[in-house]
Amino acid sequence: MKKWISLAFLSASLLLSGCQSAYYGAMEKVGYHKRDIMVDRVQEAKESQEEAQEQFSSALEEMQALLAFDGGDLEDAYNKAKDEYESAQSAADEVGSRIDKVEDVAEALFEEWEAEIQEISKASLRRNSTNKLNETERSYNSLVKGMRRAEAKMPPILTAMKDNMLYLKHNLNAQAIGAIKGEFNSLQSDISSLISEMNKSIAESNKFIEAMEKG
Repeated sequence: MKKWISLAFLSASLLLSGCQSAYYGAMEKVGYHKRDIMVDRVQEAKESQEEAQEQFSSALEEMQALLAFDGGDLEDAYNKAKDEYESAQSAADEVGSRIDKVEDVAEALFEEWEAEIQEISKASLRRNSTNKLNETERSYNSLVKGMRRAEAKMPPILTAMKDNMLYLKHNLNAQAIGAIKGEFNSLQSDISSLISEMNKSIAESNKFIEAMEKG
């Protein structure tokens, strides 16, 4: 337990310093290698996508409830929808941040791997290590493309949500709600497409983590 507390403290301190190379070097000294960090970061990126799925679904539900408003406190319904939109925005930001961290450690890992291959004197071992590196890079590139593809679907949805929230803020009445109902079907379709894309990325993340853990 003490080891993990010290690791967490070390990790936080070095990340705050903004020096990734120092961070990786320090973590390696306590037995936590770039490969381990990469697996953890892919896991965290996957979890952030799962969280984003939930938030976008919740935002859609609250907007649906707002559009179906029939008596009661209209401002309360609007505030709930607005809160869910803001949570979806935060979740989207977190997804982007997590993917950035995956890319950072991947760059460091592959650079180190390539350099170390050159130190292997036996040709057969060097060739096998090169093949494994190429295989891992191909898998990684596919993984990140999927993550970024899903991420790219979020900004247009958030923009549409923001437009609707701002419009309703200035015109909070039944007539204004009626004016944006036409856009709801498109928003619903876009979120469904986003969730589908994220499911593909999440599945690929699981596959990548499994392969990395097998070595």
